[in-house]
Amino acid sequence: MNTTLTDGFLARLRQAGIRPDDDERERLNKTLLVFATGLISITSALWLIIYGAFGTSLSSTLPFVYQLLLTGNLVIYIRTGNFPRFRAIQLSLFLLAPFVLQWAIGDFINSSGVILWGLLGPFGAMVCLGTRESLGWFLAWVGLTLLSGLGDLVPLISQGPDIPMRISIGFFALNFIAVASIIFILLRYSILEQEKVSTRLADAHMQLIREQRRSESLLLNILPAPVAARLKDSEDDIIADGFDYASVMFADIVSYTQVAAHLQPHEVFSLLNRVFSAFDDLAERHGLEKIKTIGDAYMVAGGLNLETARHVHAMAALAVEMRALLRNNADVNPIGLELHIGIATGPVIAGVLGKHKFVYDLWGDTVNLASRITEEAGASQILCDPETRRILGDAEFIFAAPTESVLRGRGSTPLYELLDGKSTVPQHN
Repeated sequence: MNTTLTDGFLARLRQAGIRPDDDERERLNKTLLVFATGLISITSALWLIIYGAFGTSLSSTLPFVYQLLLTGNLVIYIRTGNFPRFRAIQLSLFLLAPFVLQWAIGDFINSSGVILWGLLGPFGAMVCLGTRESLGWFLAWVGLTLLSGLGDLVPLISQGPDIPMRISIGFFALNFIAVASIIFILLRYSILEQEKVSTRLADAHMQLIREQRRSESLLLNILPAPVAARLKDSEDDIIADGFDYASVMFADIVSYTQVAAHLQPHEVFSLLNRVFSAFDDLAERHGLEKIKTIGDAYMVAGGLNLETARHVHAMAALAVEMRALLRNNADVNPIGLELHIGIATGPVIAGVLGKHKFVYDLWGDTVNLASRITEEAGASQILCDPETRRILGDAEFIFAAPTESVLRGRGSTPLYELLDGKSTVPQHN
């Protein structure tokens, strides 16, 4: 049991009483104060030896008492974990003990400037409490120094052993060196630890930036850029917009069910991933928005982030290129898949659904019309509604003569087959 208690105490001592919930500043403050206590305890032991060697029993007793007080307070802190009390007592001992020692020895000369050690009080307060709080501690040191100087001027107060000048000068040098060394060691240690903390914070900040960029990239893969910005910056529960003039395209894989029945699940996924990823690249190149995939169906919209009519031309060019990609690229389409594509142009409503697994989607008659047109398209056929045909004209694309089709829920509707493009259609920049 005693061994367990001792081991636990030593472990807490090595950790400087640091707790898991302490922040970086609190950890550094605890480490520095325990470290300073160890340094001063060692030097106070030297006081005990040196002053005792000169036969001054009172002067050798005070460093010993000082060392006991520092060590005892440290032990209490390690056992109780009460850092504010430990800090207040240690800093007070750092400040007051040197003055008590000087008054016991005599004047400033006989004590060899031992009150310099009192500077460790304001310095410790600056490191552990902050610059504002340390001002009072420094003023206290100044006040005690003035009081000691006044005592040197009054013979009745300045009484003590007569120490040879050469010994006093030697002690002056030792005191200056010891105090400067401790301050240097503690300051250097503090700066090094703060640099480590700054490095960790910088690394964490960079990691946060990378994660933020990754999150923004993922968000942009789901939502159009303006909608993603609104979702991040707005506290509105509803994000929805109406567009008077948008183009919508559905592209379905012909006989997908039969094709998938002869493939393993991982083969189906790999095939669809290659095809739809290639479509994503084409849609992005034309400045169009991929809305979603529904099984083997691929949905794209234009006019959600473009202010001109060219999004309809971009949609037509995309449809032609998607069809050509499946026809000509065996790496993307090794088993000869074909598409049937429907395009419609008109008003739509676009918005974000859900709070956790949200999705950006479109609604309206134009969406329904594009879906119905796709159902009428044959293999490798691209069909358009009359509005799309009117906007595209005859300058850039080749159309077949219109045909009347009975669309589900709409009745007889003229549809136009887009055969091909006459030349390369300008892409969105």
